[in-house]
Amino acid sequence: MDTPQPRGMYFEDFEVGQRIVTAGRTITEADIVAFAGLSGDFNQLHMDALYAQNTPFGRRIAHGLLVTSIASGLAAQTGILEGTTIAFREIREWKFAKPVFIGNTVHVVLEVTATKPMRRLGGGIVEIKVDVRNQDDESVMRGVWAVIMASRAAT
Repeated sequence: MDTPQPRGMYFEDFEVGQRIVTAGRTITEADIVAFAGLSGDFNQLHMDALYAQNTPFGRRIAHGLLVTSIASGLAAQTGILEGTTIAFREIREWKFAKPVFIGNTVHVVLEVTATKPMRRLGGGIVEIKVDVRNQDDESVMRGVWAVIMASRAAT
């Protein structure tokens, strides 16, 4: 039986300063409803249009963690992490800068900021500055992800 070959990047393939821009994804009401059901977060800011009209946002907003999850999915869709990721180690300095509304389209700008070999784990840590941007190219959330990537030598 043939086994799938990883198409992701190995630890050695990442270089500080390297930038990758993902495709975009439009946030829908269905996304918000599905995430509320999955997470149990039915906060009125997300679910109640009349309530949300009287908030500083003036309308319903997407869950911050929903958009964070979508950002992770957009990064995965680039293929750079497919089959070569050992673990998603941490999220640091995460800031929710602007609200995301139904109908907004987000994409992610990923920039490698550091690499650190971790031979005992069979790879190394890649630190990636993550900037989630909306259709107006405004940063809506940002922070740093640390991902443990497999080493080419370990495969």
